[in-house]
Amino acid sequence: MTQVRPFPVDAVMTGIALAYSNKALIADDVLPRVPVGGQTFRYMKFDPAERMTIPATLVGRKGRPNEVEFGATETPGQVFDYGLDDVVPNDDVASAPPGYDPIGNAVQGLTDLILLDREVRVASMVFDPANYAAGNKTQLTTGDFWDDPDSDPVLQILDSLESGLVRPNTAVFSQKVFDALRMHPKVVAAAYSGGGNAATGGVVTRQALANVLEIDRVLVGAGFVNTAKPGQTPTRSRTWGNHAAFLHINPLANTRQGMTFGFTAQWQGRVSGRIAEPVTGLRGATRVRVGESVGEIIVANDAGYFIEDAITP
Repeated sequence: MTQVRPFPVDAVMTGIALAYSNKALIADDVLPRVPVGGQTFRYMKFDPAERMTIPATLVGRKGRPNEVEFGATETPGQVFDYGLDDVVPNDDVASAPPGYDPIGNAVQGLTDLILLDREVRVASMVFDPANYAAGNKTQLTTGDFWDDPDSDPVLQILDSLESGLVRPNTAVFSQKVFDALRMHPKVVAAAYSGGGNAATGGVVTRQALANVLEIDRVLVGAGFVNTAKPGQTPTRSRTWGNHAAFLHINPLANTRQGMTFGFTAQWQGRVSGRIAEPVTGLRGATRVRVGESVGEIIVANDAGYFIEDAITP
């Protein structure tokens, strides 16, 4: 017996929604998705002192080894529904030119906006100094900005990498910050001159910078968002601001195990479907819907380091 649903899910449309990806967005790399079993869930927070406080380990000839116990605190979490609709008149579908699919185009456009909204949420969390431990953040001032050729970003970054509970393995920059960093003479020197003086300048690739810093990845957020209200002249702003974050990201971490700066809880998968709109237009229309249920969570604020105003504000 066919199950009747108030919102039918279309497998082909869902496939389009899953396949479409804006390559300028990095949210899924910064806070990786972790499946959860429901809209509410619980995740484990561990006490870092348990793995860093050394008990007495010497055992006498008839003595007993000291006992230790590892605990964790269950913390409640929640995912939220994010979705958008687009109503496509049936006349548009019927009159579409060859090779153009108005329904598929609506799915792609809606998916892009949902992912962009997620990118903004993740950028706001990762570039918020309130989400870092007290000793794991700094704000640069005149003379230290990375777009100043007399500053020393390599030394600043290497110092920050040693400040946290666990050494970061991922750097997160906006395109503007990365461009300033990759052309900085001291960065070029460290990457290509064995730490000596850069004679002619140049630019550094992401992999070369990762090698200098001895980290796994350099992530660069190149996305833009329109901050103007609907109907007004578009105002293009970068999704990621003039800051930098250095995070320990464990792609294998989940709600029960693994040290990581943060993750994204995801309930079920991204879905897309259509609902008939018979009263819209002379020949009716189709309401296209795309959405997902996710929740971004900072798990360990001492597993990252934040540099505010990495370049001149």
